[in-house]
Amino acid sequence: MLHMLWPLPALLAWAGAWGFFLGGAQFGLSPTAALVGASTLGVALTRLGDNWWRRVLIGLGFPLSLAISGLASVPAWIWLVPLALLLLIYPLNAWRDAPLFPTPSHALSELPRYAPLPDGALVLDAGCGLGDGLIALRQAYPPSRFYGLEWSWPLRTICAMRCPWAHVRKGDIWRADWRPYEMVYLFQRPESMSRATKKALQQLQPGAWLVSLEFEAPTLRPHAVLNAPDGRPIWIYRAPFHTKEPAAAA
Repeated sequence: MLHMLWPLPALLAWAGAWGFFLGGAQFGLSPTAALVGASTLGVALTRLGDNWWRRVLIGLGFPLSLAISGLASVPAWIWLVPLALLLLIYPLNAWRDAPLFPTPSHALSELPRYAPLPDGALVLDAGCGLGDGLIALRQAYPPSRFYGLEWSWPLRTICAMRCPWAHVRKGDIWRADWRPYEMVYLFQRPESMSRATKKALQQLQPGAWLVSLEFEAPTLRPHAVLNAPDGRPIWIYRAPFHTKEPAAAA
């Protein structure tokens, strides 16, 4: 569903929110409760958008359309609820980083063949979101020790509940120290991969692995490139890294 032609994701999310709002009124919910519930559903469905602006449009589409329709009589402050929910899930300083896309189940199952780790290795999911990447990493490397770093505290809380065997904390992946880890896993955006490359060059120790789902490090030569079950590439790099020739990098 994440690859539906725009604006179909927005239309589906708005329809779902409107269905909740109208259905809630029929089941006796107050207008305020129905609005909060429908807005929460709309914000939850922002993951259908493939960039930040589309997620904002999805999250704010229902309350804005409701305000224009004039169907709800609620306190003025209640219209801040959708914006507050968006800011909780997508903090402003994280908007330039990864979208809320989950790592597919078993996407990393072939990774140990090309990037072996010793038992007890420290593995970091940088920007762990809801925990799908950590789950896929654990499927690939059961004896390892797993760490997750996520800026959004609601996502961090959900991830910690889904992955009680991992050490998940709230933090900025760009300020965190990557040096202790023997593998850093990323599912970021193309725009943030240059920054990730620079950090990996500065901090990852010899023998450590940098693994990126879908998006490559623009100036590094990969150790290997795999295909996930859905066809997306998995870029594997090992420190000390080798840079591409200038012409090849361009």
